[in-house]
Amino acid sequence: MIKSCRSEEDYRQLLAESEQGPVFLMKHSTRCPISANAHSRYIQFADEHPDVACWEVLVIESRPVSNLISEETGIPHQSPQAILFMNGKACWHTSHGSISRQALLDALEKCRAGE
Repeated sequence: MIKSCRSEEDYRQLLAESEQGPVFLMKHSTRCPISANAHSRYIQFADEHPDVACWEVLVIESRPVSNLISEETGIPHQSPQAILFMNGKACWHTSHGSISRQALLDALEKCRAGE
């Protein structure tokens, strides 16, 4: 199940969850076909890995929290964009066509291994 990140409080909860295990966040634009394709792949990944926390922020509808995430992580905003958090910090990110089920899995394995 993908949780919605709509507020600063949700973002703080996401960071707290990342202290216990890996957490993915996808920045998704509901007006962009490229984002729709990446979002489909993200949903597939989430369905295949129910043990991994997955969140999404709708960048148009929740612009303030999307901007906050960019400011706090230092990762320039892109949409679509996938970010992996562990131990309260972003450890990996990618965007656009680079968002694939395999890329998400590879990132998860690398971050878990401490690379």
